[in-house]
Amino acid sequence: MRFLLESEHTDLADSIDSMLTRADLPAVVRSWNDGDRGPGLAVWARLADTGVTALLIDEASGGFGAGALEMVVAAEQLGRHCVPGPVAETIGAVPTLLTATDRTDLLEALASGELATLAIPDDVPYAADSDAATHRLLLDGTTLSAGDVVSTHASVDRARTVSVLAPADTVATDLDGTAAFDHGALATAAQLLGLASQMLAMSGAYAITRTQFGRPIGSFQAIKHHLADVAIAVEMARPLVHGAALALDGSVPAGGDASRDVSAAKVAAGQAAYLASRVGLQTLGAIGYTQEHDLSLYLTKTRALLTAWGTPALHRARVLRSVTAHVGAP
Repeated sequence: MRFLLESEHTDLADSIDSMLTRADLPAVVRSWNDGDRGPGLAVWARLADTGVTALLIDEASGGFGAGALEMVVAAEQLGRHCVPGPVAETIGAVPTLLTATDRTDLLEALASGELATLAIPDDVPYAADSDAATHRLLLDGTTLSAGDVVSTHASVDRARTVSVLAPADTVATDLDGTAAFDHGALATAAQLLGLASQMLAMSGAYAITRTQFGRPIGSFQAIKHHLADVAIAVEMARPLVHGAALALDGSVPAGGDASRDVSAAKVAAGQAAYLASRVGLQTLGAIGYTQEHDLSLYLTKTRALLTAWGTPALHRARVLRSVTAHVGAP
């Protein structure tokens, strides 16, 4: 199985990266933290123009009919730039769920750039960023409903809120939420991969410029080895994320388990991002967790996304169940 990206995927990543770099995302995130959603929503409008919100939506509904691989390429860049808002829900879970319904109006709205959030008790008990989302949905069992906000709570990530939803008008019935959960979890894994990559870049840049005892601190083994461990963790997680995307797109060997692959990717990406956050804080020292330094934005988002769309324990349990079921299989 091939895990290298094709040129169209690298072009997509480069296009998103270039657009987000020009947008000065740290300033956008800080505005979002202070309650000003305007700059962040303007970024989402440009992402919609790039086609990010329409990747998983079919052409008949105004989308591109792309797959999970394109989704993770985009989500990694959104993570690398710390884009605020319901990323996994808008570009992954909700389009996947609505594709199984006749609600082309909602799919067209997402393709045009409207944001959506989703709760799926018990695995995804809270809807992220309901205050920024135009569409708030609740999948309870097999019934998809519009969601009324019961209560909203702050997150460790100041750019993220979580809300409890109650069912309102029914949108669709007899739905299987497995694919939506897998796409949401995988989009979150890709975000974590992007967060880890950027924290590693920040740490490496600081280690080159910061001197101690007349030498850059990056020349000391204690720093070099930690940064190397992060680099290895990131590069070990990336093929798992891409492999899970291929599995969701149907490019999986006979007897494969796409949900298991998604869970393995979520665990590996989460571990890489957590390690990158710890090493980043150790490398930069106390300045790294001050609100004035950009690393703090990545530290808190990493902490929030580690348990979003399934805790590490949930995903490890899914992997274990799959492996156990296949023990002794030919």
